[in-house]
Amino acid sequence: MKVACLLLSLAASHAAIANETLIRGAEVHTVATQGTLKNTDVLLRNGKIVAVGAALVPGRDAEIIEANGRPLTPGLFAGLTTIGLEEVSGESSTVDSRVGFSAPAWQQQWRPEFDVTLAYNPRSSVVPVTRIEGTTWAVLSPHSRDSIMSGEGAAVVLDGRMDAALEGSRSLYVRLGADGTSASGGSRAAQYMLLEQAFREASSSGAPAAGSLLHAAGRTVLAHYLKGGRVLFDVERAADILRVTRFARANGMRPVIVGGSEAWLVAAQLAREDVPVILDPLSDLPGTFDMLGARLDNAALLHSAGVRIAFSSGATHNARNVRQLAGNAVAHGLPWPAALEAITAAPADIFGIGAIEGRIVPGQSADLVLWSADPLEITSIADRVWIAGRPVEMRSRQTELRDRYLNRLKAASRADATLGRGPDSAKLSGPNAAELSRADAAPVSHAGIPRPSASR
Repeated sequence: MKVACLLLSLAASHAAIANETLIRGAEVHTVATQGTLKNTDVLLRNGKIVAVGAALVPGRDAEIIEANGRPLTPGLFAGLTTIGLEEVSGESSTVDSRVGFSAPAWQQQWRPEFDVTLAYNPRSSVVPVTRIEGTTWAVLSPHSRDSIMSGEGAAVVLDGRMDAALEGSRSLYVRLGADGTSASGGSRAAQYMLLEQAFREASSSGAPAAGSLLHAAGRTVLAHYLKGGRVLFDVERAADILRVTRFARANGMRPVIVGGSEAWLVAAQLAREDVPVILDPLSDLPGTFDMLGARLDNAALLHSAGVRIAFSSGATHNARNVRQLAGNAVAHGLPWPAALEAITAAPADIFGIGAIEGRIVPGQSADLVLWSADPLEITSIADRVWIAGRPVEMRSRQTELRDRYLNRLKAASRADATLGRGPDSAKLSGPNAAELSRADAAPVSHAGIPRPSASR
């Protein structure tokens, strides 16, 4: 019996040691007080970062990754998105992010209890397309056709696990301003009238009366947010931003501004009241009259004023391009470290998961990206990605389609060379030659089935 216990103990010990990775000699962007550390090691064990420093000594069976000075960052934030909720935008059966009951205005009912995380599909082909670009987590956002109160969403980790939602990140979504007038009788003033009615209902007891905006479940959900819950207000115009911020505070909510094209005009007030803004740094054209003050240095002006900022394009299939948003913000005056923070630590803090996401410090989840060069340059690529300490298979439906047809092309080129149709016909050159050579040996199989991941 003792021998069996000893063997089991040794097996468990070996499994723990084997579940260890040392990334050696990286340029580590901690996005923490330590800043950027040159020629530094990061030790991962059992899904966590356990040490950051020089000349770290791993366990005997640890995997060693030689970074050779390449940048290492936390996994990136994909933004407010419908990844895993929307497969093909034009096919309604694959879109689970929207709710609409087509009720007439006088029978309108709000459903704050609409929770899109219940429809999240971790096996969506969009998930691997996103994560191999270094974006390891996202926040799911709901949409409603009938109401300015869209429902609830939460942060999810993109490693394929079924229980992907991250605890503490749940938020309520409300759309105001011009975007919400069609669901509020045609006037933004009516939006506050309806919100006041919903708040009174959420605070009342007894069964919902005829003509109520909320069901009993909706009352319970909304009542939670009126006691310090996080509420995202999608609003663009400066006057509306100030009004909704004060309105939310007066009613017990923690407001977050989404969009905020004119937020720079009220940056001092937002900083004073500690209201974060999630924006698209590429938004500089007035898509509506609410966005007449949009400008490309919005992020830089907000940061300079002391406002917490994060970046999101709102895209799903192109959410992985979030680092291009950050790079463009740098080009328009935002400091480089602040731009990286806006797609790592800042959104993690905004959504209440800063203790486990967004930084390279001991104790955080080992969600990391090793880059070929500056991650905010579009010419750089993610060489390696880890989520919860496990290496991500750098393959998606897109890479498999690429490899399938590149292999055919290369085979045809070799045949031409063999037949003497051109001595150089089998050679590849140009900036993507190395990648094409790797693709030549890549297996062609079904994409996007992620490996099981350890729970955080």
